[in-house]
Amino acid sequence: MARTLKNRFESRFLLRFIESPSLFVSCFTNSRSLQTLAYEEVRSSGDRKSESTALILHGLLGSGRNWRTFSHSLAASLSGGSSSDWKMVLVDLRNHGRSAEVEGLNPPHDLVNSAKDLADLVKASGWKWPDVVIGHSLGGKVALQFMESCARGDFGESASPPKQLWVLDSVPGEVKSEKSDGEVEKVLKTLQSLPSPIPSRKWLVDHMVELGFSRSLSEWIGSNLKRSGDSEIWAFNLDGAVQMFNSYRETSYWSLLENPPKETEINFVIAEKSDRWDNDTTKRLETIANQRQNVSEGKVATHLLRNSGHWVHTDNPKGLLEIVSPNFFSPHE
Repeated sequence: MARTLKNRFESRFLLRFIESPSLFVSCFTNSRSLQTLAYEEVRSSGDRKSESTALILHGLLGSGRNWRTFSHSLAASLSGGSSSDWKMVLVDLRNHGRSAEVEGLNPPHDLVNSAKDLADLVKASGWKWPDVVIGHSLGGKVALQFMESCARGDFGESASPPKQLWVLDSVPGEVKSEKSDGEVEKVLKTLQSLPSPIPSRKWLVDHMVELGFSRSLSEWIGSNLKRSGDSEIWAFNLDGAVQMFNSYRETSYWSLLENPPKETEINFVIAEKSDRWDNDTTKRLETIANQRQNVSEGKVATHLLRNSGHWVHTDNPKGLLEIVSPNFFSPHE
């Protein structure tokens, strides 16, 4: 019941912005280097000789754990038909989750450095470069930046772009203030104005309700507090998250979509009830997708997820899986 309520709280806020016995989860706060991100793994433990890697990236004020259930379902769906076992790496982006406590993830807190964090994690862990990156909202733009930086050679000659991206309800261009209702900005500004530490979770919820926010949103915000002595502190780095949100709004990847790396595929999932999209953006993306239908030259594709708002993996996880799983990259296609 608590998890259901929490998902509803997350949905109402993030909508505005932003099982198989062969599977197991491992959690890591990477100790090999102070400068690498925290993450979890979901694996399909088959007996195939090869293993492929997919990075899973959450949205603003979220964490990798938000994607555990979907990652389990995806790994299970791939275990029967894929020629490779899959390792799903659920990353906590900088300033979020357990990565908020990692030292050395220095500013600027933008999409470029967020993508570099992923490359540093891959290198420090000794993994092969990921075949697939899945990113939701803020994470979707981090995924696009990761592909662009790989293709540009920013991470060294050994780096290769992912074969496939899944960008989940994330607009590829700049997000103009006149096309936003400003609620996210209002929430972030309010959180920045609060005392630190927070007296108590109850105080926070009551205070935000008094300011005009819904109780469900206020309760969800309260769930992001953690105990510190006799008071509460944020589980995320608020100032850093605000900087990442600003970078998300200001950065455009239309040029990447118009000229994607060869032998790659960029899939956009557009939630039917999301308020992130306008007609001009959707038409421009569909025009590019119609022109970019060949993987050998760099493919762009769009998929409509019906009966879903922005929080795609809780609003319609079955529908999302039915889109992603049959179109998922196969290493030996």
